[in-house]
Amino acid sequence: MTRNERGKAGVEVAIAVVGAMLFAAGAGAGADTYKADVERWRAEREAALKTDDGWLTVAGLFWLKPGLNRAGTDPSNDIVLPEGTAPARLGVFEFDGAGAVFQAEPGTGVHQNGVPVDRVEMSYLAPPTQIAVRDLTMFVIRRGDRYGVRLRDRNSAMRREFKGLRWSPIDPAYRVVARFVAYPEPKTIPVPNILGDTPEMTSPGYVEFTLAGQALRLEPVFDGADAHELFFIFGDQTNGIETYPSGRFLYAALPENGQVVLDFNKAENPPCAFTPFATCPLPPKPNRLPVRVEAGELNYGHH
Repeated sequence: MTRNERGKAGVEVAIAVVGAMLFAAGAGAGADTYKADVERWRAEREAALKTDDGWLTVAGLFWLKPGLNRAGTDPSNDIVLPEGTAPARLGVFEFDGAGAVFQAEPGTGVHQNGVPVDRVEMSYLAPPTQIAVRDLTMFVIRRGDRYGVRLRDRNSAMRREFKGLRWSPIDPAYRVVARFVAYPEPKTIPVPNILGDTPEMTSPGYVEFTLAGQALRLEPVFDGADAHELFFIFGDQTNGIETYPSGRFLYAALPENGQVVLDFNKAENPPCAFTPFATCPLPPKPNRLPVRVEAGELNYGHH
């Protein structure tokens, strides 16, 4: 090799080394950006839990019976509110099997959006009609054929005693690009819940991907008629050990060019991990993965 050739070779090696260094720096910068994005998302999730309308304030769920359902802090009421949070006799929810009307006791301070009210038709349709007194808010929900009054308490023990969320370390390997296979027409699939019901939810298709060396499949649903993202209710082999026993949730953007990005670093606990008064869906049988998904939110540990 001539001196000139050795010189050219040295330059080429130097260029290759510098290129590799720049590529590594770029990859490192990308990894840092990704980590910062996940950390920001996790902080926003925790902040949302702690808001006045977050799951930590859900402090009661009372199924309505036909006729009069009396509410207040007195133990003789049908809807017994936490001691010291409201008058002994707050009012009555009158339920006809398909809807409810609330009639307040005089002078109890019940209001709607800050305006005192006596009689209110309680629609369960989103957004539901809400009434409030002191730190409490109440509204009607429907689950299958059942109607109930959900209670929020801005001063709930769950909110006061919240210790913060715990997460697995962020691992880019758990951000996977899945192939989306659309059904010819969206179809309804049975999705069990903790109440023992099996309501049906709409699924637009399924995703196929590889994780931990295994070919896997998940079926998303739409979380409501106006949903603009895919909702995955899934279980894996960490459930009941490191993660919440009944499974976790994962949301993803709608398919683009036949692909869906699944970021299990953003897998989250269902509301039932924080309050016993939620009515969480459970993973459909096909969505119970035969692998350990060591990513996302860890078990909160309350129940």
